[in-house]
Order: sequence, then structure tokens, then C-alpha cells
Amino acid sequence: MDQIRITGIRAYGYIGALPEEQVLGQWFEVNLILWLDISAAGTSDRLSDTVDYGAVTLQVQDLIKTARFALLERLAAAIADLLLTPLPPHSPPIHQVQVAVTKLTPPIPNFTGQVTVEILRKRAD
Repeated sequence: MDQIRITGIRAYGYIGALPEEQVLGQWFEVNLILWLDISAAGTSDRLSDTVDYGAVTLQVQDLIKTARFALLERLAAAIADLLLTPLPPHSPPIHQVQVAVTKLTPPIPNFTGQVTVEILRKRAD
């Protein structure tokens, strides 16, 4: 199975368990690995034979901007669900997706690191 990796998708959202996270918001970063058959695109050189990673990026950013979840785990699952749904006609289906969602500045006292939730999901065919 072939892979498309999309890294560094950033968007400002309102996901968090603390009330102030739901009001003030913060930056999130998403990294994706999509498993699909892109052999047709390798021969045809047509965007319609692969996944439009520009469109995927915009969809993920829009979800982060509009979602209201308490947990990173829920955001990661929502992104996976979004990407595993059927794509436009003639696009190859995404068979599996790995989603890593990072909270870049988590509100944890005396902590300057980041928190990442990573999941792997497969199409339910």
C-alpha cells in the first residue's frame, strides 16, 4: 500500500477540557499518513487519480476551527472519520489513516512541552 504524508497542518481551535480553552482557544498541529493505492496517478499524472492533499489540508483546518471537543482524542478520531469517508468519484479510497494531533501550548503548570495524541484507523469496508 502506498502512502501520502502531510505534516505541519496548523489551525487555531477551541478544543480542551478546561473552560478557558473553549473560550480563548489555542494552536494545534496535525500530521497525517494516508494509506491508499496511488499507482494510477503514478501512470496518468492526473490529480483525479489520487487524493488532493490541498483539499485534505483545508478540511482538517476547517474541522479544527469549527469543532468544540473537550479531548484531543476526540479531535483525532473526528479527523480520521472525515478522511475515511468516501471521496469524490474516481478518487482512490483511503484504506488507513494515522493521525497525530499536537496541542502546541497545553495549559499545564510548569510545563513547556507539547502533548500529542496519535491514532491509527482503518476503513470499515
